[in-house]
Amino acid sequence: MTEEYEAVEWSGSWVSQRLGVELVGDDGLKELLGLALRRNPKRAHLLVSHVLGKHVPQKPSVVYGHGFALGERVRELLGTEEAARAVVLGYAETATGLGHSVADGLGLAPYLHSTRRPVDGVDPAGGFEESHSHATSHLLLPEDPKLLAGEGPLVLVDDEFSTGNTVLNTIRDLHERHPRKRYVVVALVDMRSPADLGRLEVFAREIDARIDLVATAGGTVRLPDGVLEKGQALVAHHEATPSGTESPETASSRVTDAGAAGDAGPAGDEGDEARGGSVVRVELDWPAGVPDGGRHGFTPAHRVELEAALPRMARRLAEALGTPEGRATPQRVLVLGCEELMYAPLRLALELERATTAHEVEVRYSTTTRSPVLAVDDPGYAIRNRLVFPAHDDPADGPGDRYAYNVTGSGFDAVVAVVDSTADTPSLHAPDGLLAQLAAHVPHVVLAVLPSHVPGREPMHVPGRESMLPEPLRGPDFSSYAPEEVGWLLQDLSDVELEAPTEEREEAIQSGGAHYAESLPVEYQPSEQYQELFHAALDTSAARIARAVGAVTDTVLAELPLRRGRRAADPQPRPVLVSLARAGTPVGVLMRRWAQHRHGLDLPHYAVSIVRGRGIDANALRWLAAHHDPADVVFVDGWTGKGAITRELAAAVAEFDGFDPEIAVLADPGGCVRTYGTREDFLIPSACLNSTVSGLISRTVLRTDLVGPSDFHGAKFYRELAGADVSGHFLDTVAARFDDVADAVDADVKELLSADRAPTWVGWAAVERISEEYGIHDVNLVKPGVGETTRVLLRRVPWKILAKRGAGADLDHVRLLAAQRGVPVEEVDDLPYSCVGLIHPRFTRGATGADGKAVATP
Repeated sequence: MTEEYEAVEWSGSWVSQRLGVELVGDDGLKELLGLALRRNPKRAHLLVSHVLGKHVPQKPSVVYGHGFALGERVRELLGTEEAARAVVLGYAETATGLGHSVADGLGLAPYLHSTRRPVDGVDPAGGFEESHSHATSHLLLPEDPKLLAGEGPLVLVDDEFSTGNTVLNTIRDLHERHPRKRYVVVALVDMRSPADLGRLEVFAREIDARIDLVATAGGTVRLPDGVLEKGQALVAHHEATPSGTESPETASSRVTDAGAAGDAGPAGDEGDEARGGSVVRVELDWPAGVPDGGRHGFTPAHRVELEAALPRMARRLAEALGTPEGRATPQRVLVLGCEELMYAPLRLALELERATTAHEVEVRYSTTTRSPVLAVDDPGYAIRNRLVFPAHDDPADGPGDRYAYNVTGSGFDAVVAVVDSTADTPSLHAPDGLLAQLAAHVPHVVLAVLPSHVPGREPMHVPGRESMLPEPLRGPDFSSYAPEEVGWLLQDLSDVELEAPTEEREEAIQSGGAHYAESLPVEYQPSEQYQELFHAALDTSAARIARAVGAVTDTVLAELPLRRGRRAADPQPRPVLVSLARAGTPVGVLMRRWAQHRHGLDLPHYAVSIVRGRGIDANALRWLAAHHDPADVVFVDGWTGKGAITRELAAAVAEFDGFDPEIAVLADPGGCVRTYGTREDFLIPSACLNSTVSGLISRTVLRTDLVGPSDFHGAKFYRELAGADVSGHFLDTVAARFDDVADAVDADVKELLSADRAPTWVGWAAVERISEEYGIHDVNLVKPGVGETTRVLLRRVPWKILAKRGAGADLDHVRLLAAQRGVPVEEVDDLPYSCVGLIHPRFTRGATGADGKAVATP
């Protein structure tokens, strides 16, 4: 026996002994295949592959390795020139992952698999029947109709080649549309009977084409007379007697004693006690524009993008499988795909297997299926147990049962369920759904949802998901803002202990790869001297802030009809302000107040979470799309630094229909956006404080054990700091100057609307120059602008401060903080910002890179 097939007894012996079915052929055939009984009137037995990753959990490297090796053999058969012209076609649902792996081994071949899921607006480019299957209709839905129209070789991949009917039906259909000279049939096993062996050659002569066959192993199944009826009777008997009691006739045909048969339901009737495992959701950050599989085609360019993203996504899976207090480190993990969605979960499992090998974590891979198979708990039978749950992807052929085999009783202490967004429906999360079934038998379940690729568009949300989301939180129950000022698309984590001293927090981030958004810094309150500086700065800058608020708000109001296009004639456009919590929230409240004060407009305003390295809260966007037109949404933030959040938002929103990724900011000293109040870097007093100037709300939190599949990101409401809260005072002080700056705002807006406001990214260029000039060699340690510099001094380990020569009172608070911490302030020329904070390049606690994790110390 090879290492990849771990059973001691052949997993086909139970069927063979009872029905007289024989499996004969190449050496090692029984290592590839076992036997089970179908609940199918057309065929009694089922060949169960040990290396396909469908019914039997297997090492991802074994599953992928078999497909890749077949692809290499096809490339050798065709030669380099012909291989470069080939197209690979896999069969749904069983061989979608195998076919994709063959395409990888072949090299530069595009890949397509058939599907049983029709897609609105996508016309079939072909179809065929699979006569022996329980669900026969296959559709071909390529995004590019030319994919199947070329003259190069067509490589058809299935898990087994039994009668040849499916392949003949496919070639006949496609050859009539687009004739070609060469076909290659690929399978793990060639199991044709002697009567079927010559059919392929005869058919090739009929269509005047060459048809080759490549298989890992070959053999045949010998079936005695009456096997179909006997098999059906055996299935009926075992389903009627789940305890495993057999009739004397059946028992007498056995050579060895066998165990019980049955389903593993939520109560654990397979003997695996229900453990009430946890279910958490992980955001993988699937690369934008890369399809979730080959249903509509998968190109070599897609493959390159996916390969680059896999390590990052595997790290997120590893983090989600981590060890919160009270849970043991998982030692045996199953990555479970979903019906046709086989390749993406396989590649994630393979990357996770590679990443966790050193930690002695065993990773296995399999998928759910439509196929109804009898389960018998016997080592000589391939399907030992099954989970039964309702379909959760709204199938075109109506509701029905779906299955996961060999999951319970296999020692898995964690399961990663990977589905596409079309299958992420209320049925998935129902009490009898897949997640609940898994959680009844496995201590820890992680859900990863990939965006379903639809040609020409990316789906905004799954129908029904928005109804699972709660309504926005509002003051005074959550935040000190008035309820009409802002609705928080967040969940309240006020009762959860999330804070730690800065050094302890950053030590955990650096040593364990934790993300900065998984914990909170302690909300230390500034000294009395510092608070006096805040009030002095607010009095000095209130008019300047009011002018910038008016300018950015009126620019948004003027340009919204042009941005929307179809409503250019609307005399009163009503944007939906969506602040990026938390720095953007005071600005959004002020913009709302300006629109109401100056124009009589009552604008909706919400705050959402965006996390560096993990994107915007997708559930918040789903809620917004369900309650507002996405084209009306205007994202709001306080200021720009290097433009990291600008890039983060653009990448995150690209996966959703209708949203414009542009951010409107109060100040844009970095030259990162085109909608702003000013590009001067001046002190915005709300940058000087933490929650006490932001409605007493913390930074946002994203942690898999706290944020579930239907949850918004989290945050805390620090009610206990009400005595130090200046949120309302800040807003009222600025709003009191609205009338004073009205004329100046009108002039500013007129100038802005006629100016070239294209982003210059001048700030990014300055950051790169400073990083090199000061020998830091890491832009993540350079924090530009007065707001970010303030945060460096309050929360980080500062090295020095660069101040623009001649900067005045705007930097008084910076100089005070620097003096208190013993940090030198160096005046420099040619700085696009008022100041820049440099984090110590040899002590980087608190420095986080673009992925939101701590920067490694050189």
